[in-house]
Amino acid sequence: MHVVLLSGSPAARSRTEVLLDYVRQRLQARQIEVSLLRVRDFPAEDLLHANFESEAVQRLQAAVASADGLVVGTPVYKASLTGALKVLLDLLPERALAHKVVLPLASGGSPAHLLAVEYALKPVLAALKAQEMLPGVFAVDKQISYAEGDRPAQLDDELRERLDEALDQLLAALARRPAPIDPNLLNDRLINARWSI
Repeated sequence: MHVVLLSGSPAARSRTEVLLDYVRQRLQARQIEVSLLRVRDFPAEDLLHANFESEAVQRLQAAVASADGLVVGTPVYKASLTGALKVLLDLLPERALAHKVVLPLASGGSPAHLLAVEYALKPVLAALKAQEMLPGVFAVDKQISYAEGDRPAQLDDELRERLDEALDQLLAALARRPAPIDPNLLNDRLINARWSI
């Protein structure tokens, strides 16, 4: 089982990445392979010019193609996902999320941005044909504290409870996800059908 975590935060110090780090730890504790891709690690020129030939973009496409599930996290800017994340998602093929389970996450300064998950992030993910879109999790910035000295980053109890519930839903969705059809099996059936005619 492989889950890709996609961070839409352009900042090195990011509450969204604190959320994704919590997700990573929980999934790895369940023996799930996790890959983290950050929008800030992609060359800006490749994003701005939609360079599909870029090695970084091809690695993104390959990682998403190999994933069983995706957790997409973004800070909320101007009541929406980050522009950099939107540009990155635009570099994926049209059906990139077909046969994948997707969990959207967002963090923002106030509960006023709560619906950004529903009205900004989910439609973009749905356009990429996500097989199953889970209810998103929105975190208010004050629920997330950065690491300070020896103290690790922390989430408040209510947020941690909602994230745990979302991760349980993700794991259940991954477990019931139908296995992809082996293309060789289809080819063998076609060859056998031709010989029997």
